[in-house]
Amino acid sequence: MRIIFAGTPDFAARVLEAVVQVGHDVALVLCQPDRPAGRGQKLLAPPVKRRALELGLKVGQPPRLKDEEATRPLREAQADLMLVVAYGLLLPATVLQIPRLGCINVHASLLPRWRGAAPIQRAIESGDRQTGITIMQMDEGLDTGPMLLAEPLAIGPEESGGSLHDRLAELGARMAIEALEGLERGVLSPRAQPGEGITYARKIERADAQLDWTETAQNLANRIRAFDPSPGCVATLEHEPDQLIKIWRARIAERPGDSADAAPGTVMESPAGTLWVACGAGVLEVLEVQRAGGRRQSSGEFLRGRPLAAGQRFAEPRRG
Repeated sequence: MRIIFAGTPDFAARVLEAVVQVGHDVALVLCQPDRPAGRGQKLLAPPVKRRALELGLKVGQPPRLKDEEATRPLREAQADLMLVVAYGLLLPATVLQIPRLGCINVHASLLPRWRGAAPIQRAIESGDRQTGITIMQMDEGLDTGPMLLAEPLAIGPEESGGSLHDRLAELGARMAIEALEGLERGVLSPRAQPGEGITYARKIERADAQLDWTETAQNLANRIRAFDPSPGCVATLEHEPDQLIKIWRARIAERPGDSADAAPGTVMESPAGTLWVACGAGVLEVLEVQRAGGRRQSSGEFLRGRPLAAGQRFAEPRRG
């Protein structure tokens, strides 16, 4: 099948590679423009662009798809179908109608749960035990189109955003190939998404990464897992407000007896080499941290270099 591929991050790059490997004719690859990244803010090509160039494919990076100049390469490609995977742009109706078979999307959730930009992280953050991949026929809405294929995937109790991303990318690549073959043979029938159970996976903002100790220990443990490896959750100590500490792993502390009546964010009395922090409900055991400019390390290593006494406080998150 002759296709246009549209995607930007590593998740999409893995799907692109699988599609090429099975022999589909990728006439054009679309991805987001290069963006400044790192301390030097040098322009960095997105993973899809890098992989596409390695595969010898034609790449376009229009900032939008709303004018004739931007859409001309799509028309010239004369593709049967457009395969969209985490592209980052909503496609207008004029673009959806260009390929003969329309446009399909590989989405990293079981729709209609977690429509939107960050379905992997939001599923873990919310404590979901299951997610999956949905292949849908695209319409003008935000992940609202009819479904062609869907397959569930269990979320492990200690699963991070990174590990779930990798497993979903593998599943998404396999299902994308299955969908292309099914459409080519005319054996797939779209079905409408359920009208109930709709949730939205809003984009992760900088403020989301700041730990709010008034939340429950369970909620914080989930968010820490969800945001590993990106963007990572951060906290500061009250007397060191400019020293960010990234918290990479944590769990609910198994404390004997009732929790002490401590204010959220208070460092608790705990066994040697462990770090317990009071939350709005429960106590969080911090397992792995990283100081600015340092490496990820266990809490025991961290405490040997920076002891914390019971009663010290982590600061409230900064607002604005």
